Amino acid sequence: MELNVCDIQPSCLGGGNNEFIFSGRLDNLASSYCALRSLIDSCQSPDDLADECAIRMIALFDNEEVGSDSMQGAGAPTMFQAMRRIVDCLTHERMTESYFERAIRSSFLVSADMAHGLHPNFPDKYEEHHRPQLQKGVVIKHNANQRYATSALTAFLFREVANIHDLPVQEFVVRNDMGCGSTIGPILASGVGIRTVDCGIPQLSMHSVREVCGKEDVDIAYKLFKAFFKSFSHIDKKLNVDF
Repeated sequence: MELNVCDIQPSCLGGGNNEFIFSGRLDNLASSYCALRSLIDSCQSPDDLADECAIRMIALFDNEEVGSDSMQGAGAPTMFQAMRRIVDCLTHERMTESYFERAIRSSFLVSADMAHGLHPNFPDKYEEHHRPQLQKGVVIKHNANQRYATSALTAFLFREVANIHDLPVQEFVVRNDMGCGSTIGPILASGVGIRTVDCGIPQLSMHSVREVCGKEDVDIAYKLFKAFFKSFSHIDKKLNVDF
């Protein structure tokens, strides 16, 4: 027999001005919701895709918290098999070696997973200038040990999208004398060599039965992901990098 205990209370707003969301499984349903809604809303009319030279897509995986090496996890080849089939359909001919590889090298992955917000009782656990705050925007996550896949280039590109659309972002680097979690970003980035940035909505009580995040941050994440879908291809061209 197996017994799984879960919180059956519905999600709710709280705080002095109803500025917080209290819910189970914000990590990572909040990012999944923002990604899905932004993809749908970025493709509402033919004009939205008239000048698009890339394929917009999202991938939602199971088992991220308990092990991505499963058939439906990020360690499986499912997403890249789907991308290969898309490229194959668009070329209208037998796939040659260069088509898919060049498509991967021209692609960009936003690995969106929740981030640890600053706990007011433990400010000493954070670097002084890397203290993500609730209601202050999406967090770009860095780690020299590659626990996150963000690089200087991918952070710049993602930050440019935010700057152009006047959306706030925050930067986070974990203290080098403390442990650091990870995401599916490094798994996917190292699997095929796709450019990746790790980011997330800041939250408190991560992995507890009742998690907390800022209401404004969900809206900011939605707007940022939508802006990414709409403008990334044009921003990427400015770098003039030949893959």
